[in-house]
This record gives sequence, structure tokens and C-alpha cells, in this order.
Amino acid sequence: MASFTVVVGDPESGSSYQLEAEEQDANRFIGKSIGEEVDGNAVGLEGYTLEITGGSDDAGRPLSPDVSGSSLQEVLMEERQTGYKPSRDGERRRITVRGSEVSDAVAQINASVVEAGSSGIDELLGEGGEDGDE
Repeated sequence: MASFTVVVGDPESGSSYQLEAEEQDANRFIGKSIGEEVDGNAVGLEGYTLEITGGSDDAGRPLSPDVSGSSLQEVLMEERQTGYKPSRDGERRRITVRGSEVSDAVAQINASVVEAGSSGIDELLGEGGEDGDE
């Protein structure tokens, strides 16, 4: 079965949360591509809608929005892009990236909150405010 680490970024608070999606919940992500929306229930965020913004496979190769499918592909990169930062002007390099579609080979998925639910993320995850330091 598939298992993903899902890093959810909250643009309102600027915080990010590292959550796990396993078995049936992880299957909600398979077949989705970068830019598509997923129900937040898959990672325990009831009432939230998440947008997939990227990710990487188990070897650290990034998902590229320019490559369709879920297979590995070598792409000639000229400018700063996902997975490549040139060190000098005019530098080009062939970089191996994974397609934009989520598959079993993906280890981490990056997502951003598009629609917030009625309660805060900290409340749903049972974090913050428990020790009285606010």
C-alpha cells in the first residue's frame, strides 16, 4: 500500500504541518497532479481543501509540473526551476525529475490550504495551547 508524508502549508499563519497519509487515505492522492485539489480529510483536516503544490520521490527527485505522467525523465534546464539552481549565467544541465502525477514512488507531497475549515488546524491536530504558553 502507498504511504506519503504530506507537508501542509497554511498561507494565513505561515505555518507548515508534517502529516502522514497511509493506506486508504493515501489512495486519495494517487493519480492527482500538481495543481489539483484534494479533500483534507485524507490527512485529518476535516473541512479543509488542499492543493497539491509539489513533492519528491524516495530518492529526493522533485515532481516537475512541466513533465506529464509519473515516470522519471531527464529534462534540460536552463533557468532556475524546480530541482535546479544554476551557479552562473548561461549554465544548462540535464536534471532527472519525476512527472507531475502522484504515484506509489512518491515519498513526500507538498500541499497548501485552499479552503479553511470551521476550526483551526492546531485544534484538529491537537497541538498548541495545552501547556498554557500562548
